[in-house]
Amino acid sequence: MKLWFLTGSQGLYGDDTLRQVADQSRVIADTLDRELPVEVVWQPVLTDAEAIRRMCQAASADEECMGVIAWMHTFSPAKMWIAGLDALRRPLLHLHTQAGRELPWSSIDMDFMNLNQAAHGDREFGYIQSRLGVPRKTVAGHVSDPKVIERIATWARAAAGRAEVGSLRLARFGDNMRDVAVTEGDKVEAQLRFGVSVNTYGVNELVEVVDAASDAEVSELVKEYEDVYRVAPELAAGGDRHESLRYAARVELGLRHFLTGGGFRAFTTNFEDLGGLRQLPGLAVQRLMSDGYGFGGEGDWKTSVLLRTLKVMAAGRPGGTSFMEDYTYHLTPGEEAILGAHMLEVCPSIAADTPSCEIHPLGIGGREDPVRLVFDAEPGPAVVVGLADMGDRFRLVANEIDVIAPLEPLPRLPVARAVWRPRPDLATSAESWLTAGGPHHTVLSAAVGAEELNDFADMLGVELLTIDAGTTAREFAKEIRWNQAYYRLARPL
Repeated sequence: MKLWFLTGSQGLYGDDTLRQVADQSRVIADTLDRELPVEVVWQPVLTDAEAIRRMCQAASADEECMGVIAWMHTFSPAKMWIAGLDALRRPLLHLHTQAGRELPWSSIDMDFMNLNQAAHGDREFGYIQSRLGVPRKTVAGHVSDPKVIERIATWARAAAGRAEVGSLRLARFGDNMRDVAVTEGDKVEAQLRFGVSVNTYGVNELVEVVDAASDAEVSELVKEYEDVYRVAPELAAGGDRHESLRYAARVELGLRHFLTGGGFRAFTTNFEDLGGLRQLPGLAVQRLMSDGYGFGGEGDWKTSVLLRTLKVMAAGRPGGTSFMEDYTYHLTPGEEAILGAHMLEVCPSIAADTPSCEIHPLGIGGREDPVRLVFDAEPGPAVVVGLADMGDRFRLVANEIDVIAPLEPLPRLPVARAVWRPRPDLATSAESWLTAGGPHHTVLSAAVGAEELNDFADMLGVELLTIDAGTTAREFAKEIRWNQAYYRLARPL
């Protein structure tokens, strides 16, 4: 994926000045190309309305273009940009910068002033964006400033997530858990708003490819398990539960084959609908998540979409990203914390140490004991975010948190888990989350932060409520009421 770098000017200045504009804008684009986690493609300087319109249409039509960075090097009369901005269907970042960081005080003259007019031209550009209601991010500062680069990189990650969700295909194996409300949602609206295609497949369609995996493939994958994880003795070759590990490998092979063959990058399962599967997929789901697939338990396709999207946004960054669920609380005053987990499906990308591959009874699902990876999450700052369908719109709810080591060992809890302290505190966090109607399934990420989520929500035109260190329950409730009015008024007729 690529970002296009557009430079605005006009023909008034003459060829010599425009050559300087082109040379200097290339330098800015080349700097961004070196510093950002994505390729930046410089485009010829734009000086008239027709060229701008064609460029914006081309960016919108190019599947490799995930966003546009625009800078008005000189004054670029904004009426020239109306048709182009109206045609643009890619995320836009307005970079308010200039070629030089410092003014040449002793030599500055009107030629210099006429050439270096971003302080002037970008205000014209900012006006027309606001006049047209164009969603964008504005970043001001010189590109030599690491803070400027970081903010642009954050937006670029959000743009990558926006591009991903716009072409995402998700496979649901079975339906939602019966009588559960928050995992439901409007799949037609999701495809209209996000671009994601969500469809259901009978579980036994998966069972067919699971059963078709060869013994040689199974043996090879089991060997990989033994090399990568601490495999419990009863699961190892010669152990009395080794066949369970081989079946878990068979499930992984089948899932990979089905997803790869259908072009799916996200999926769901449901313990109430397992068809001919002998185990609820645990180990297989964990490993697929670790490889970047989206996943949601109990048919929760919205969380699966969100997980895949954040995986793409987090690419190349330290810290993991996983499916998660708030499970239970530690409410000792001064030590308040949340214990998050799921039945089986927590991604090992967040593990603090080498996971242990184990087998234990599950108690629900009515199948054989499932194999799973057991570990504690790596301590550090993170965010949990959920996606809910509020009927008239989708809502993202995010909470900044600090993952901590368990306060005591958990020898009788045979699942992967994370313990965290939510900001600003557990009571405020929980009250705000419940007031927002946030879901119980979330995505936990130590690689994506609040600014990426904010940029992503702006690109989609989706509501985002963030609970952080400065949140109070009273002001948060007011924000929800204000948003309710805004999003209803902003809806098209």
